Amino acid sequence: MKEAMHPYESLSMSSVGIVVGIYLVAMHAWMLAKPEQSQGILKKLPRNHNAGIYTMAIGLIWFWLLVAPDLRGPFSWLGKLSMDLGEFNFLKRYLQIAVPLVCFGLITQVREFLFVRGLGVIALMVAAPILDAAFLKEPGSRLLLSIFAYALLTKGMFWIGMPYTFRDAVAWATKTQGRWKGLAAGGLAYGILVLAFSFTAWRGF
Repeated sequence: MKEAMHPYESLSMSSVGIVVGIYLVAMHAWMLAKPEQSQGILKKLPRNHNAGIYTMAIGLIWFWLLVAPDLRGPFSWLGKLSMDLGEFNFLKRYLQIAVPLVCFGLITQVREFLFVRGLGVIALMVAAPILDAAFLKEPGSRLLLSIFAYALLTKGMFWIGMPYTFRDAVAWATKTQGRWKGLAAGGLAYGILVLAFSFTAWRGF
């Protein structure tokens, strides 16, 4: 019997590219249009505990859904994202209990850089469907998505393990207006390129 396809595997490169492109264009256009506002928000976010509650909760709930139990009835939708871990499937039952406890413990006990740590978890979660969408696809331009996904993975691991790197990166990026505008313009151009391929070369993939 053929194993059911995981929702990540059904994502098209075009649709994922459109979402990534819109995010990149919107974020970097905001950075260019309102540099003072965007810089001020980014400087405050690392120690914003209230914002950290949301990022950590979103990230760990998403992770929990990847190991969620196979339920029946009205709550069957909870297991839609559950992944086959192969020989490590036995760990699911422990993770189903451990993840909510860890989430509660982090939100109530961790005061330093909770936002950044939560953002790191979200970055790791977001990278997976992007990589799945581009995996073994024909167009060489798929690397635009792969590079973005691996950048998320790298930043996510640093933000979880060394959250102060987010603060340092923001301080470096905002040191001069020229540097800020250059980074924002580069991100905007990357987003426009992703969108252009999403509507052309990636159609049907």
